[in-house]
Amino acid sequence: MHKLKVGVIGVGHLGSIHARIYKEIPNCQLAAVCDINNAHLHKTCNELGVPGFSDYRKLFDQVDAVSVAAPTNLHHDIAAECLTYKKHCLVEKPFTTTLAEADSLIKLAKKNKLILQVGHIERFNSAFAATKELIKEPKFIECHRLSPFPHRSLDVGAVLDIMIHDIDIVLGLVRSKIKRVEAVGINVLTQFEDIANVRITFANHCVANLTASRVSDEWMRKIRIFQEDTYISLDYKEAKASLYRKEGAQISKQDLPIEKEQPLQKELQSFVTCVLENKEPLVSGPVAREALGLALKIQHQIWLKNNC
Repeated sequence: MHKLKVGVIGVGHLGSIHARIYKEIPNCQLAAVCDINNAHLHKTCNELGVPGFSDYRKLFDQVDAVSVAAPTNLHHDIAAECLTYKKHCLVEKPFTTTLAEADSLIKLAKKNKLILQVGHIERFNSAFAATKELIKEPKFIECHRLSPFPHRSLDVGAVLDIMIHDIDIVLGLVRSKIKRVEAVGINVLTQFEDIANVRITFANHCVANLTASRVSDEWMRKIRIFQEDTYISLDYKEAKASLYRKEGAQISKQDLPIEKEQPLQKELQSFVTCVLENKEPLVSGPVAREALGLALKIQHQIWLKNNC
């Protein structure tokens, strides 16, 4: 069996998990890791027994593909160089900091016939997978994504850090043009928005209300989807899903069977499979660009109101 040689660029909190999972994927070989932080680099190298470099360019002779888990402001430059050197890329979310950067990477991947995937992990959540076939024509969607202060990923605000997961899911469920975006948010502990809320109205009259906070005292990852005669409730964190049906004057509840799996493991395995079999990723560059575009619009509205 041919094994894909993969490297991980950036082995902080998330990147180190990427590296560990790649080490366990049967049709994959973790060939090398990279980080400019010596402590992170040495820790990962010692734990996993792989070569490590402080310069990501030294990975190019070692690997066929890379995960880019560096800070967001470095995503474009690192991924662009990797794609130029004919390396398939999985870029962690948020994809890039601007649409121009996203377009540049999409163009490079297409030119060099490479797989470009973006790390929108909720697409691989087993609760979402169990219900997506039941979601036909949403009328109203409500998302809550709350967490305590993370002390990491602070180079972006809550919209690009956490709300973008729900933006991606909503855009995948509601295939209609956006008519109106109404966003509010405030900064609490950082220079960026730490709490954000947006109401999105679509041309087909569906409305989505999204709330994200990284200064909450509780963890919450929930989405509720209302349709004509059904209501679907998903808990990403607990990997639980329930279906509510209108039956005459009554409402019945059905807990859906969920095969609990690790979403990141599924995401990375999917990336490896897409590269080996030359398949289109579930979250390709153009798909991620759409979510990024809306996230940037929401962020702009918030910053404009707050004079950021």
